[in-house]
This record gives sequence, structure tokens and C-alpha cells, in this order.
Amino acid sequence: MYQSKIAGLGSYVPENVVTNDDLAKLMDTNDEWIQERTGIKERRHIKKGDGNTTATMGVKAAKIAIERAGISKDDIDLIVFATLSPDYYFPGGGVQVQDMLDINTCPALDVRNQCSGFIYALSVADQYIKTGMYQNVLVIGSENHSGGLDFTTRGRGVSVIFGDGAGAAVVTRSDHNGQGILSTHLHSEGKHALELSLKGPSTLHWVPEIIAENPQGDDIPYYPYMNGQFVFKNAVVRFSEVIMEGLQANGLDVKDIDMLIPHQANLRISQFIQQKFKLSDDQVYNNIQKYGNTTAASIPIALTEAWENGKIKEGDTVVLAAFGSGFTWASAIMKW
Repeated sequence: MYQSKIAGLGSYVPENVVTNDDLAKLMDTNDEWIQERTGIKERRHIKKGDGNTTATMGVKAAKIAIERAGISKDDIDLIVFATLSPDYYFPGGGVQVQDMLDINTCPALDVRNQCSGFIYALSVADQYIKTGMYQNVLVIGSENHSGGLDFTTRGRGVSVIFGDGAGAAVVTRSDHNGQGILSTHLHSEGKHALELSLKGPSTLHWVPEIIAENPQGDDIPYYPYMNGQFVFKNAVVRFSEVIMEGLQANGLDVKDIDMLIPHQANLRISQFIQQKFKLSDDQVYNNIQKYGNTTAASIPIALTEAWENGKIKEGDTVVLAAFGSGFTWASAIMKW
């Protein structure tokens, strides 16, 4: 079997910065309340007329990753696009990226695993390369949350958390034995699906039915719902489990971690895991303070920044871990 590695990384976030004080003008909240609960100071939102969509942001991140990988767009054998906020109900974002990059009939598929979407997509790329089917796979995580959030006091528990942005990685065949993606580990527990969900519009909640059932707009199922405390309690357990699962599968221990990139769901979750594993600030990378939770985009954005800032070096053991809606959770262990 072949080995796969990340050969190029890229990210993109909209220029429009939305601070906690900006949100306080729209709902009953304040900077202290948001930072205390989430660690978030600001996030980026698409601004009307700026040309950004989930697909176009993914393309902007992808172009950077492709250039850094030292390949041509025509060398891409497969596109794997992870998002919960596609431009269209269908088709998915992967084919849009293929078209926007002008890649000739390249296969494209979409992953709908929300917060763990990028690691799931990375796992797909890893397996395609290891089996020899493809040589270069473009993996993208991109999200446009701001267009579908409830910016009233009713929705503040969710709406203050999320931001927009995209990250991308070119995963390629590696000739270096022992370097690259060592293993990926994926899990789900669907019995908790509705604890973090957006019910509609969907085939169970079409728009005309929603309007007919809620003429006053009192209970609108096309805004996200999150049982925050329940999600937090499950997240810290599953994060720990899936990180240890990955380490043990490769004969590694917590002390071998050079860099942990957790999904940027909530700074308090990351801090809990850091303290539990007794990791230093130099061993964990967080940027939720600047971007909020960008769901499938959060890990590739953070991974790109960590690499750009020189915090990841050749030979480092890098761990990616995520938990989110589904519930789904995942980890990836890499030797950089």
C-alpha cells in the first residue's frame, strides 16, 4: 500500500470582521458573556456583495493549497468537499469547485459530517491514495454559517459561536516511509442526532409546511439547535477517546504529540483536553478567538495557520481531532 501525506495547505476567510460588540447591537449579549462561555472575540461573516459563497471560498483556499503543493490543478485526481452549508440543496459543492478550477471531468464527492467533516474527508482521501486509485486528492472544508443564523436574543446561544471561512489540503502519494498520514479513526452515535441539529428545510420539513405549522414564527426549525451542556459533556469524553485511540494504534503516547489541532468548537473544550493531557500551549493550536467555529473549515484553517507560523516542522507528530453534530467524532495521526 502507498502512503499519503499533506503536500499543500491553504485557507481563506472573508474580510468582514464581526466582533462581540457588533453582535451585542443585535441581541441581548455582551463581549464578556461570549468570551466567558466560548473564548470567541470575533468571527468573519460573508458580506452581501463581496462575492463569497461556500464554494468560492473553498476555491480560494484550494488555489493556495495547490500552488504550495507544487502541482497543477490538472494533477488533481479527486475533489472531496466537506460542508454543512452548500450553495445549493443539490448539486454539492465538489462539482462547483471542479468547474471553478476548470479541471477536466475530475470526480468530486461531498461529505456531510459537519464538525468532523474535514477529518472524514481526509480519511477518504487517505484511503483512495493508499489503495493506489488516485495520486493527488484535493480536500476542502468550507462553511457559510452567517446566512442561516438567528441574530436575535432567541438564537444567541448558537449564533455568537459560528463564523464563515474555508480551508483546503492537497493530499498526495508519499515516497517517504513513515511520513504522512499514519491513521484515521472515525465514529458516530446517531441516537444524539437532534441534540445538535438543523431540522429543515428538509424532506421532513419543507418550507411550505414550516410556514403553515408556524404562522407566527414562534418555533422555526430552520435555525440551528444545540443542547450546549450536553454537547460539551460528550465532546470532552469523545475527544479524549479518539485521540488516545489514534495514538495507541501507532504505538505513541500523549508525550509524543508535537502539535494537537482540535476542531475549533469552543475554546473551553480545547482547554479541557489540553489540561487533561498535560500539554503545553506550544503543543495545542487554537484560533477560535479570531474566527469562531467554522465547522468543517475549522481544522484546515487552524492547520494552515499553525504551519504558516512555523509551529509544525518536518518530523513532528501532528494530531487532528474533532467532535460534532451526528454525533460524529474523528482523529487523524500524522508524521509531518
